[in-house]
Amino acid sequence: MDTSTLESQLRSDNFVTYESPYTLYSMAISSAAASHRRIALGSFVEEYANRVDIVTFDEETLSIKPIPNLSFDHPYPPTKLMFHPNPKVSGDILASSGDFLRLYGVRENSVEQISVLNNSKSSEFCAPLTSFDWNEVEPRRIGTSSIDTTCTIWDVEKGVVETQLIAHDKEVHDIAWGEAGVFASVSADGSVRVFDLRDKEHSTIIYESPQPDTPLLRLAWNKQDLRYMATILMDSNKIVILDIRSPTMPVAELERHRGSVNAIAWAPASWQHICSAGDDSQALIWELPTVAGPNGIDPMSMYTAGAEINQLQWSASMPDWIAIAFTNKMQLLKV
Repeated sequence: MDTSTLESQLRSDNFVTYESPYTLYSMAISSAAASHRRIALGSFVEEYANRVDIVTFDEETLSIKPIPNLSFDHPYPPTKLMFHPNPKVSGDILASSGDFLRLYGVRENSVEQISVLNNSKSSEFCAPLTSFDWNEVEPRRIGTSSIDTTCTIWDVEKGVVETQLIAHDKEVHDIAWGEAGVFASVSADGSVRVFDLRDKEHSTIIYESPQPDTPLLRLAWNKQDLRYMATILMDSNKIVILDIRSPTMPVAELERHRGSVNAIAWAPASWQHICSAGDDSQALIWELPTVAGPNGIDPMSMYTAGAEINQLQWSASMPDWIAIAFTNKMQLLKV
């Protein structure tokens, strides 16, 4: 990874742009082995009828092409999209969250809805899902977070709820798996909680917002070193880096954005690199030092997009590329 700024190297072979007919928010990059990498893009239209489009990225020709046969309608904007994490699964399976957790089989020329999972025992309606995470170690498990303060763990192969946990006082905004039976969540109550499915009665608070009840919006668990996770606060330019061995005190706070941070993603192949993106239209890549200096940490590279960046993905299947979404564009940035 080059430590000079991305801005100074922005030749045409360093980024590729795709324009959608819709404002974009959610994105997912397929982990299935293929020469043309599939990327799912969710529309963000403030009405019931939304879309998920699937495009392919050819790294050799640096081209992104839509696959019209694989576009499908989606109720409400998907809050998150994610492909099955195991590259060896035959055929792509795509999950989405919104009004329900949905699974789709993505074939060569068609998309078929496999299941619609509703965690409400008392009604045909489900409290809106804010996010979800697919367990890489045990892919039969997906954990969802909801505005009804719950986290639900699904066995998606059987289509049943494995367990539902209530630990937060307010909406749960994001969820992330660490190990097979360990996950964490962040909430509007301002806390990061870690859960172990072997002991469902207890959860551990490892961080709380400095200002009480400042919502935490996103959570990213470092898959290369499970001691570390990152979170962001509402309306804040700060990325908080946590070490679960020393709860409550962040190991670093990254504060070089000039606007609110909207998205974070750890590098898939390096424990000390993380990318963040925000309202200042910037995507910043940071290298975490072993010891932070007194003046804070500067990003090692930066990229300026054409508008506020709402979302980013740094996929293990495309570790040399970061996907960002702003307005109706998705851009792939070469790192």
